[in-house]
Amino acid sequence: MKIKYLFYSFLILFCKQNVSMAQQQILIETKNNVLALATDEKNSLISNYFGEKINSVAEYASVSGLDKYKPGSDDLFNKREAYIASGSTNLLEPALSVTHADGNKSTVLTFKSVVKTKIDENRSLTSIYLQDSKYKFNVTLNYLSYYNEDVIEQWAEFQHDEKSNVTLNKFASANLTLAGRKFFLKNQYSAAMREMRSEEQELLHGIRTLDSKLGTRTNLLHSSSFILSLNNQSTEDDGEVIAGSLEWTGNFKLDFEKFDDYYLRITAGINNFSSNYTLKPQEKLITPRFVYTYSKSGKGLASRNLHNWARNYQILDGKGQRSTLLNNWETTYFDFNDTKLNALIQDTKNLGVDVFLLDDGWFGNKYPRNGANAGLGDWDFNRQKLKGGISALGKEATKNGVKFGIWLEPEMVNPKSELYEKHPDWIIRQPGRDEYYMRNQLVLDLTNKAVQDFIFNVVDETFKQVPDLAFIKWDCNSLIYNAHSPTLKNQDHFYIEYVNGLNKVLERIRKKYPKTPMMLCAGGGSRVDYSALKYFTEFWPSDNTNPFDRIFIQWEYSYYFPSIAVDNHVTDMGRQPLKFKTDVAMMGKLGYDVRVNELSKDDLTFSKNAIKDYNDFKQTVWHGDQYRLLNPYENDVAAIAYVNESKKEAVVFSYFMATRNATRQAIPIKMKGLDAQALYKIQEISLYPNMRSPIDSTKTYSGDFLMKVGFNPEVNDRRTSVVLKLTAAK
Repeated sequence: MKIKYLFYSFLILFCKQNVSMAQQQILIETKNNVLALATDEKNSLISNYFGEKINSVAEYASVSGLDKYKPGSDDLFNKREAYIASGSTNLLEPALSVTHADGNKSTVLTFKSVVKTKIDENRSLTSIYLQDSKYKFNVTLNYLSYYNEDVIEQWAEFQHDEKSNVTLNKFASANLTLAGRKFFLKNQYSAAMREMRSEEQELLHGIRTLDSKLGTRTNLLHSSSFILSLNNQSTEDDGEVIAGSLEWTGNFKLDFEKFDDYYLRITAGINNFSSNYTLKPQEKLITPRFVYTYSKSGKGLASRNLHNWARNYQILDGKGQRSTLLNNWETTYFDFNDTKLNALIQDTKNLGVDVFLLDDGWFGNKYPRNGANAGLGDWDFNRQKLKGGISALGKEATKNGVKFGIWLEPEMVNPKSELYEKHPDWIIRQPGRDEYYMRNQLVLDLTNKAVQDFIFNVVDETFKQVPDLAFIKWDCNSLIYNAHSPTLKNQDHFYIEYVNGLNKVLERIRKKYPKTPMMLCAGGGSRVDYSALKYFTEFWPSDNTNPFDRIFIQWEYSYYFPSIAVDNHVTDMGRQPLKFKTDVAMMGKLGYDVRVNELSKDDLTFSKNAIKDYNDFKQTVWHGDQYRLLNPYENDVAAIAYVNESKKEAVVFSYFMATRNATRQAIPIKMKGLDAQALYKIQEISLYPNMRSPIDSTKTYSGDFLMKVGFNPEVNDRRTSVVLKLTAAK
């Protein structure tokens, strides 16, 4: 009896050891961080840990055993699966919900294999293959790690071998299950002229959802980017932070579900609203990518991680150059002709910027584009306004030593247009229902290949007329109401196929015209995501160019997007001095929307000198590390610094923001990111004519001093904006 007992004990121990040996550890590693996945005793893929690296790789296997919270008999059964399917033991919000060919709605995914592929010295792809063996339904989870940037991109692929079609009711790109005492979500909400308003709140039990069902201009209401603080509310330089963004130009959904007191599950992907996806046998669906990073040193480091990744890998020509420009919109609106525009080309040269941008109103003949209610879709130049067409304007710009750019809104159409009359089947609208217009326009059906060809040909024909075209402002002013395609067989696929159609057009444009800068624009209420920025060099943050408001707008965008991608224009909006407006606009890609011929002598002199200063330091702003020094929400002064890679140069912008009885910055501002051992000279630049700076540019300060004690730029109610250039002494 005793021998029999020992035998069974040994057998149980042997089996346990073999199960343990069979369980796999899968590490998605970057320079400082790791996402640790593992299989459990049921061969489910579990997310054990996401955070700072542990020195001993062997110790990752011990993480799950230290989690002492075990659901009891009255609790929901929730494993920390890496990708959650519905219909079985999971009763919370899933990443995947499937109706199988036989009508069954349960999916149970188990681990099959993992393949690691080293793309280059910095990038590694980990592909994990999961399967519901009952249905031969396959899911591949892809994790692309960027080692030096501490960034991970994650997405999913679906394919099946069932006898007939299955329906994907939900198909997220990623799940992240996190453990912590508390969770704080920072997100941004918007409306036209009120973009990127910030809110930060503790997540309590239940689901907090950020989403869009708008079809286009998808972050008009909510941004598809966020920052999550773990355990405590993070600051700029302290606390555990995860920053994430969904790379998708269409409807998105981000769910944050807190459960069981100590857990939070993030589910990110395409919004499944009105988008059940029918998947044929052997067909593959690939989700958009979800990009995220972890920081143990607050929001600032998380932002810089995303910035570095974006410049190096995602934004078109992210390591390259950008052009300054003069836009005619606020000078002429729709009222212009050749003579006016040729004068503005001269102003472009006189001001010292690179490109003259011709905005809306240059096209339409049967229905002239003299206002927002007609002509959109008819992309022939208006023969009344432009006798020689855009070709002559391009040549005039070249003759004057500047470049020529143009405004297009090719996804849209006015009901009062020839295009609307000739191709009613190209327009998104519900049959038998009243049309609803936003800004007097409707959206073209990009699920239709004929429409894709039309839009590509609009761009192609523009290049034929202006071969040296140097810039395109690509606008998008309408949302999708009454969503319906006259030609799409499955309307459940509409929202996805619209974005796929847009991307196909942009792929064709970039294949033929790979380097021409393009701005992603959307009137008021911006349109920006990291998928679109594969095709666009930059984006327009807001039609609100009041510089006081723009400080807040640009501050919020800076959490996710680098300055090289952000277009900022000096305009007549706001009552601030021209210097204040210019200084704010220089924190990104500088442009002008002003009547140059009406500037005073001093204003023109200042602007020309400011552009020279900007051209001298713009590489640091575009390609350097950004440090948010003083928060405009909490201080009488806002301050942001940019430090180049060598730490030999920095540019610091400071603005007087007080709306109460305050007159000056009272104490020094502590710098960040400098070389502690270097000595720096500090020079005030962007000075208005006859303005004397109180900054002594002959003195030097150690980087150590500037970061520990700081420097006072002497911003006050009379010196409302100050730009300092720090140069390491040789």
